[in-house]
Amino acid sequence: MKQKLKMGVIGLSAVFLVACGAGSGDKLTIGTDAAYAPFESLDGDKIVGFDVDLLDAVMKEAGLEYEMKNTGWEPLFIALKNDEVDAGISAITINDDRKKTYDFSSPYFESINMILAKDGTSITSAKDLEGKKVSVQNGTTGQEALEKMFGKSDNIKKFENNTLAIQALLNGEVEAVVADNAVVQEYAKNNPDKKLVTITDKENFESEYYGIIFPKDGEHQEEINKALKKVIENGKYAEIYKTWFGEEPNVDALKQ
Repeated sequence: MKQKLKMGVIGLSAVFLVACGAGSGDKLTIGTDAAYAPFESLDGDKIVGFDVDLLDAVMKEAGLEYEMKNTGWEPLFIALKNDEVDAGISAITINDDRKKTYDFSSPYFESINMILAKDGTSITSAKDLEGKKVSVQNGTTGQEALEKMFGKSDNIKKFENNTLAIQALLNGEVEAVVADNAVVQEYAKNNPDKKLVTITDKENFESEYYGIIFPKDGEHQEEINKALKKVIENGKYAEIYKTWFGEEPNVDALKQ
């Protein structure tokens, strides 16, 4: 998820404007939470990341003009409900609960939760987290997965974003962080001085798929979804993916 980005600075009022060719309607507003490198984060006052580059390709393919607005995570869902944004892209997992309230595009990214801990930890799987203090970003599937395994507990420490969740680990407030694999791997790779390890557990964490999110029955869903599929099929998606992750994507998994 994006090479060598700082996960620190968060400016919730930052807006990155992007013009995308000859759109036929008003400029669309696309919400995001720019504190989730390498999918979206701030480089100065500019929003950058895999999701940002993918969205740009999709909107150009659709012939739509847009602007990205850094709403924050939970405010993004409120903005969608209130029709304050036309869509959102922010490493948002498609699941049945969210589909009751929102509409989604077809999947554009396969992900799985992963554990981040300090070097020398005794944790080897998700089951080892039982009874331990673990930080997550509030309202994410990481939180959902832990509560499914262990029930709701004061040991599951919920934070506004992953930057704060990881800081809690560094400060010794928790023993581990659970977040999407790309985010966890990116942070560990870019911060070798922190002496962190990543722990995979495909037995207890299931694959998830991200999608572009829309208000229920909102406009432009069909044309954006068609453009997304075209970008995946014509090779542009793979190009963007390799830029950010240094490897070929499993495009077939997105078509299942």
